[in-house]
Amino acid sequence: MDLNSKVAAALGRISEVFKVLLWDHAKRLKLSPIQIQILNFIASHKEELCTISAIAKEFNVTKPTISDAIRVLENKEMIVKNSSPVDSRSYTMLLSPTGNQIVAETENFADPLKKMLSNTEDEDLELVFETLNKLIFQLNRKGVLTVQRICYGCKFYEKKGTNQYCNLLEKELLNRDIRLDCPEHVTNVPLI
Repeated sequence: MDLNSKVAAALGRISEVFKVLLWDHAKRLKLSPIQIQILNFIASHKEELCTISAIAKEFNVTKPTISDAIRVLENKEMIVKNSSPVDSRSYTMLLSPTGNQIVAETENFADPLKKMLSNTEDEDLELVFETLNKLIFQLNRKGVLTVQRICYGCKFYEKKGTNQYCNLLEKELLNRDIRLDCPEHVTNVPLI
């Protein structure tokens, strides 16, 4: 097996670790992994991104799948729908106090993995982080990942020689400063 295949296989195994850790939390809370992901997404994103369509696109699933999960979360009083004043059929979602509590219990589900990474040298972690960021960006440009808010595709990002710069934050970016999910991201480069 060539090195590219080995790296792809290793990424698949890491993906499985995330699924296992997420399922563990989900079972204890009597929620599905997608429901936990939705709650965490709502907690960490602007309200205008917290719609059925945006969340379905974010997680690469159908709108009916997200609608079903939202219905359960609403029945469990973990989210509140905020209707649009313009279109009564449209709404965004906010967390209820119960939803906020669940997020507090689940947002660190990946801590076992983070703890293992703490034994890795900083230079090695930075190289892995840079490589993964570039891979995510390339996958987005090829249309495999439909949503990404990484610095490389933002209108505020600029590469000056070997240096990276954010014109919004008005600061140089080290590789460790690159954001995977920037709240101020404005897409610059159209999908190919």
